[in-house]
Amino acid sequence: MCTGEAKYMNILQEVANHRMRAIQIDLEDLFNYKDLDEEFLRRVTENTRRYIGIFADAIDELIPEPTEAFPDDDHDILMTQRSEAGTENADSSDPRQKMPPEIKRFYEVYIRASSKERPFTIREVKASYIGQLVRISGIVTRCSDVKPLMQVAVYTCEECGFEIYQEVTARVFMPLFECPSERCNINKTKGNLILQLRASKFSRFQEAKIQELAEHVPKGHIPRTMTVHFRGELTRKVAPGDVVELSGIFLPIPYTGFRAMRAGLVADTYLEAMSVTHFKKKYEEYELRGDEEEQIARLAEDGDIYNKLARSLAPEIFGHEDVKKALLLLLVGAPHRKLKDGMKIRGDVHICLMGDPGVAKSQLLKHIINVAPRGVYTTGRGSSGVGLTAAVQKDPVTNEMVLEGGALVLADMGICAIDEFDKMDESDRTAIHEVMEQQTVSIAKAGITTSLNARTAVLAAANPAWGRY
Repeated sequence: MCTGEAKYMNILQEVANHRMRAIQIDLEDLFNYKDLDEEFLRRVTENTRRYIGIFADAIDELIPEPTEAFPDDDHDILMTQRSEAGTENADSSDPRQKMPPEIKRFYEVYIRASSKERPFTIREVKASYIGQLVRISGIVTRCSDVKPLMQVAVYTCEECGFEIYQEVTARVFMPLFECPSERCNINKTKGNLILQLRASKFSRFQEAKIQELAEHVPKGHIPRTMTVHFRGELTRKVAPGDVVELSGIFLPIPYTGFRAMRAGLVADTYLEAMSVTHFKKKYEEYELRGDEEEQIARLAEDGDIYNKLARSLAPEIFGHEDVKKALLLLLVGAPHRKLKDGMKIRGDVHICLMGDPGVAKSQLLKHIINVAPRGVYTTGRGSSGVGLTAAVQKDPVTNEMVLEGGALVLADMGICAIDEFDKMDESDRTAIHEVMEQQTVSIAKAGITTSLNARTAVLAAANPAWGRY
């Protein structure tokens, strides 16, 4: 607010012009507001789900007229027809025939937690935080596909032609079968309702599992996981293997259907995501700040850039100049070449570090994984051939067979480091050969025949063959 322009009115104007769909309300703006009401701020953080509805109602009243022309889509045409038809034959007494405000909205409202405090670990989010806005950090272990989720169901009656609206708030809903309108009641006809999928409102929905980071797990415990629900504009923002910071509402959800019979009275909890920030940015997403561009240009003109960059890799480790130069080339890679006849020549460099224990092989591996935008670290003993390439598993939600990518698939367009390479089984080592040469993982298991991309540079570390260790 301090720039003198009305930040949120500009956002609303963009939304009215159908340029944006998501309205993010920052709690920091509320905190820095000149007439700060701390009680109100506390209520918004502790009862966020309700306040999103209140903010959405306020935005409905405040939204300005569009200043640009945009093409009419099906949604707008349906809305104009409805508003014209609604005034003629609406039954004011029946709430189900009133059009819910949810169906008119073409935007989503998110409340974003302030990024001043340290984010919680999954362990620290306890029952006292239910319904509140929390910020947690973790690593995404699995993502479902994006599916449409019904928000407002619309029915038309065969007898009287009325449109009946039913808002769906939970994951399950009971469809209406009999027409509740006055006309059908007076005529004593139980009108048959037909669900109109074209006129209903759906939003995108994706489910993900997030797991605690290794450094947050106390001694002797195993990492905990939490389910996260993404809706609307937040879907497709995360992929398995990403380290993210999420803010969202911590909510309980009772088990439904068949699982409820087994679970009894036990409910499950999940996080309704409100914002996503990535810890590691991809190279193409990196934004240069201030004078960084000048510094890079100055370094590029420097003749000694190769040695300087090599020395800046793992500066705490003394010596190993040649090894560091090789690792620098592994990080940079070479361009992929596609020949005229469609043959591909890979550009990734694979490196195997050989040496006795205690010469900082594992330290170099760990450092490279931290530097690379996408990196996966495994050891030879702790990984099987399936865990490196891909496994076929049963999906707990849909009960169908799905492919779960292993370490090499997760490190696509990145680096996969394998420590203790010589301790690996011979059968598992052959699983890597295809990835190193063809850069794909081919699978034919359990009725799934496919080929996955694994454009990975493999960095291995091993002890010498006839050594003592």
